[in-house]
Amino acid sequence: MKKEYDVIVFGAGTAGVVAAIQAARLGAATLLVEKNAWCGGTMTVGGINAPSHFFAWGKQIIAGIGWELVCRTWRETGTPIPDGDYTIDNSGPRPLTMDPWIFAAICEEELLDAGTELLYHALPAKVSYDANLWHVTICTKTGLESTTARTVIDCTGDANIVALAGFEVIKAQIVQPATLDMYCSGYDLEALDFAALKTATETAIAAGTLKITDISWNNKGPEAFLRRNGKNANHIVSNGAENSDGRTAVDIEAHRSILRMYRFFRQQPGLENFRIAHCAAETGIRESGIIKGQATITHDDYVSGRKFDDAICYAFYPIDEHLNDGKGINFRHLELECLPTIPRGALLPEGSRHLIAAGRCVSSDRLANSALRVQCPCMAMGQAAGALAALSVAEGIDPAELPHEKLTTVLRKHNAIVPK
Repeated sequence: MKKEYDVIVFGAGTAGVVAAIQAARLGAATLLVEKNAWCGGTMTVGGINAPSHFFAWGKQIIAGIGWELVCRTWRETGTPIPDGDYTIDNSGPRPLTMDPWIFAAICEEELLDAGTELLYHALPAKVSYDANLWHVTICTKTGLESTTARTVIDCTGDANIVALAGFEVIKAQIVQPATLDMYCSGYDLEALDFAALKTATETAIAAGTLKITDISWNNKGPEAFLRRNGKNANHIVSNGAENSDGRTAVDIEAHRSILRMYRFFRQQPGLENFRIAHCAAETGIRESGIIKGQATITHDDYVSGRKFDDAICYAFYPIDEHLNDGKGINFRHLELECLPTIPRGALLPEGSRHLIAAGRCVSSDRLANSALRVQCPCMAMGQAAGALAALSVAEGIDPAELPHEKLTTVLRKHNAIVPK
């Protein structure tokens, strides 16, 4: 690492990758720090390669660098690039899928081409602000290393940097469950007796050898799980996942869950050869720490499509609060033509200087956050954060002081869609 950077971004998920590319393309000396060996976050190591949503109500609402990366992936794999026609009068358009590993490799290529310095297998250890600089200690595989930055962007998803810096992070007592994504095989759906499987499931749950959440979100039994090959189909209680102890507990329970599920299915007629063909590297966390920002997006703001004066991007996804009791999801579509926006103030931790947060830790209440946490708005927030960081460094002012028109002008120049 160098001794100093203009911008350091922590977390190379969908927000962090875009933030780092944008900051570097604007000339900022940028370092991107990631704990895994791949970019992409939930898209890659989390197994959910279906960003939602670039389109709403028949038009594109999120573009910019995130869309550029996705389109490059589609072109590389020979996949047609869609337009917004399929979303006209459609409150629940289908997600757009892609090859996650080609996407990750393209992200890495764009990061390096932009001049970003990339550090995998590293985590933040300490951050403090003094004399107009962030002093940053990073834990690498061979020990602690120190550097400085003029602006720091927290894209960890868990608000880890904001918490390390001493600013308020809101942690709900009960959070939405996580999911360990997988792909299962080794069976013929047409040969299965689903009525008998449902009875066997109820017996196993009563005996304590299986939990309904091991194979179902909504108490529908094993049929839905098997028809979708286990894809994004379980629930894991995930309190405390913003820290290492909590995340360890979540992962251990996820591993126990898949072992219970595996043992149960292998004992059922027609499932003797059931196998887990692929499992995500990480348990996907839906909710953990949320920053207390200079502005907070509420449920009412979101579902009414409030147009904030300092809006930096749109968002479009249903209210999607997953429940811990195996009874499903509090799921509600947006009303026709509703297009929520995200304000700059929701990315700025209250009381901080030269610190920005982007992604699912954005300042919002629980129900609004259940919709804002998905990948497309995270990409859009990341681009706004990267531009805001680079411009504030160039101007020598705090991100909160940058004239909004300067920010939106640059975002549009880099093909982002900004609410008017």
